[in-house]
Amino acid sequence: MKVSRRSHVPPFAVMEVLAAANARRAAGESVLNLCAGEPSSGASDVVRERAITLLTSGDLGYTESMGAPPLRAAIAEHYGRWYGVDVDPARIAVTTGSSGGFMLAFLAAFDAGDRVALARPGYPAYKNILTALGCEVVELPCGPETRYQPTLEQLTDAYVDGGLDGVVVASPANPTGTMISPQELAGLSAWCAEFDVRLISDEIYHGITYGGPDSQEQSTAAQYLDRGAVVVNSFSKYWAMTGWRLGWLVLPDDLITPIDALASNVALCPPALAQHAGIAAFSPEGYAAAQANVEQYAAARSLLLGRLPELGWMRVAPADGAFYLYADIAASGLDSVTWCARLLAETGVALTPGTDFDTVDGHKWVRLSFASSVAVVDEAVDRIVAWQRTL
Repeated sequence: MKVSRRSHVPPFAVMEVLAAANARRAAGESVLNLCAGEPSSGASDVVRERAITLLTSGDLGYTESMGAPPLRAAIAEHYGRWYGVDVDPARIAVTTGSSGGFMLAFLAAFDAGDRVALARPGYPAYKNILTALGCEVVELPCGPETRYQPTLEQLTDAYVDGGLDGVVVASPANPTGTMISPQELAGLSAWCAEFDVRLISDEIYHGITYGGPDSQEQSTAAQYLDRGAVVVNSFSKYWAMTGWRLGWLVLPDDLITPIDALASNVALCPPALAQHAGIAAFSPEGYAAAQANVEQYAAARSLLLGRLPELGWMRVAPADGAFYLYADIAASGLDSVTWCARLLAETGVALTPGTDFDTVDGHKWVRLSFASSVAVVDEAVDRIVAWQRTL
C-alpha cells in the first residue's frame, strides 16, 4: 500500500534517546535523564487539586473548538498582567499543546509550496511539520555572530533569492536559549509587514529567563497582531504541564475563522480536563509554583556554567532563557550521535545529539537539559567529567 511522501520526515531523535534511557532505568540501571525538555517538577499542586475536583464533579464534555471561554479569558488576562498588552479572548485559540498549535497555524497561514524561513539550529518540529505540509523550508545558518537568531539581512537575502511567505522565530530558543530583544522583535515585525511575510513567534519558554548583562528583555509578538503576527505558547514549560497537552495561539483577525474551522475538524477540542484545570495555573499559587521552578533552573544553570572549565566545553550558546545548554563537543573526536550513545551506555547520563536541531553542524554539538534538580545536574556533570577523561 502507498505511504505518503509527506510522512517521510525524520523522527525527533530526543524521543529515541528518552526511550533508550527509560529502558535502562527499567532494567535497574542508574540513569540521569537530561535529554528531554521536560521540567521534573510536574504540574503545580493547585492545578492537580483542581483536576481531582473536576474528575469527581466536573463537566468534562466537549468544549468549544477554540477552547473553553473561561480559559481563553484567563490567557488574555495573562497578556495584560505580564506584558501590558490588551488581547481580546476571541483572538485566543486553545490547542493540543504547542505542537497542535503549530500544526493549526501552519495549515492556516501557508499553502504547499510556500517558503518559510527559520533559524538553524532550531527546534526540529518546525521544519518537519512544514515539510510534511509541502512547504519549502529556508534554513538560515545562525551562529554566535548573530546570537543564534536570524537577522534582517539574512531574511532579506532569502526574500530576494526566492521570496518568503513566513518566518518562524523562537525566544527563548530551543536548543540555544538565546533571546530576541524588544527592539529586534519590533524590527522583525515591521520587516514582515513591509514584505507581506507571516511572522510566527514561538514563546513557549516565556517566563524562564535569567537576566545578566547578555540577556534580553522578554517581549511578545502579540503586540503586532495588527501586522499579522501569530504567537504560539504552551503550559508545558513555564507551568511544567508537559503531558497535559495544552497550548494556545494568539491570532490576528484574518486567521481566527480559519483556525476555528481547522480546529473543529482536526481535534474537535483540546482535552477538557486539562483546559478546566489549566485555569488554576493563572492563580497566584500557580504563578508562585512556576516561579519556584525557574529559581531551581537558575541554580542548576549557575552550577553548569561554573563547571564549564571542568567539562572542557569551550563553545556554548548563551543560555539566557529556557533550560538548555548547547555545547560544542567536537574536541572529543566523536560525532554527537556517537558521543551521546556512548555517554548513555557507559555512564547512564542521557543528553541529546545536536543533529536533532542542525542537520549541517549538529554532529559537533549536544544539548543538555537542566530542567531537573541541582543535585541531579551536579551528579550528571561528575559522570560526564570522569567519562571524558577516558576518551
